[in-house]
Amino acid sequence: MWKTTEGSTGRLIQFCLGYFIFYVITGVTVKYFTGPAAGGFPGMQDAEFLVYSTFGGSIICLLVVFARGWYRTQTEPRMEFAGVRFPSAYLYIFPSGFCTAVIIPTTTMMYMLPISVMVAMVIMRASVIVIGRIVDGIQIRQGILKKKVYQEENTAAIFAITAAGIQIFFVKPGDFDFLHAPVAMTILGSYLTAYMFRIYIMNYFKNTRPKGAPQNNEWFFAIEQIAASVSMALIALPVFFAPELFGRTHAQIELFRGAIFQPLPGWPSAVLAGTAFGGVAFFSVFIFMFKGRTATFANLVNRLTSLVAGTAATLLFALMYGGKLPKIQDWISLLYIVIAVVYLAIAERRRVAELAAAQELNSGAPK
Repeated sequence: MWKTTEGSTGRLIQFCLGYFIFYVITGVTVKYFTGPAAGGFPGMQDAEFLVYSTFGGSIICLLVVFARGWYRTQTEPRMEFAGVRFPSAYLYIFPSGFCTAVIIPTTTMMYMLPISVMVAMVIMRASVIVIGRIVDGIQIRQGILKKKVYQEENTAAIFAITAAGIQIFFVKPGDFDFLHAPVAMTILGSYLTAYMFRIYIMNYFKNTRPKGAPQNNEWFFAIEQIAASVSMALIALPVFFAPELFGRTHAQIELFRGAIFQPLPGWPSAVLAGTAFGGVAFFSVFIFMFKGRTATFANLVNRLTSLVAGTAATLLFALMYGGKLPKIQDWISLLYIVIAVVYLAIAERRRVAELAAAQELNSGAPK
């Protein structure tokens, strides 16, 4: 990788490349492991693969966090409670971690619905773009965000939302009717609610950094991932060891428990595949919290990168394993995304010039 500085366009491109690569791997492996056994695939049930992939993703994140020492900080202000001193930012990073614990499994569940990887990504990503613009509006009113949202960013968001509208509202007879599927809407609702709080928190952390102070994104990521892992473990414990708390036996709960107590033959490969989702987590957070950018811009970059990765994943799965090729509406959506990227590029040039003038970039210009 070429050398870049914090907040530069080059650093942003690096993060996008890493995000793209790991998301392509994630998109392909989800469909592969849950494909029908009769078709030569492992034939795992959705809930079974979710257990293994979530474990793999969480483990790789925690290994990096502790190996690199990202969980330590000397720069965050501290507070005291019951004789214990700790960084005051814990008060809102821990809740962000809980939101992450909701986002991780619901993301995988979206891929498991009877829709293409690309369609799932369009729906999730465009919805989160709207959240980013809402968060900017709220934080501008609160005086937390001092920057203006450029018109190009708003225009790019409109094109991205249009892309999602094509997928949701142009449902043909026989297609998966997303809006009238209770399970799909429950998954999406949980995903978006958690993201609303998480994006607000990440931008609060970013926008309240003292001028000239390091942004400390690695530390934020570390604490959030630790909190997310603990939250997922606490949620899973009653599912695994006290299923009677949920009343009558549920098939999905039994699949969850079976995946642990009676591991499938291909579980090590599924865990390994899940580490790609852990790789996605790193780049996702670093793009969301990218220095000097609005939530609208950062969310657009994050979500559009994953959408392009979704296109690549759908095509690769079709070519390698005989999956379905993208439909015409998928390609139309992608066209709107390309237009959105053009507007983002214009906004990025304006923002870099603004940051350089304010001496908010380490080198004063992107490398």
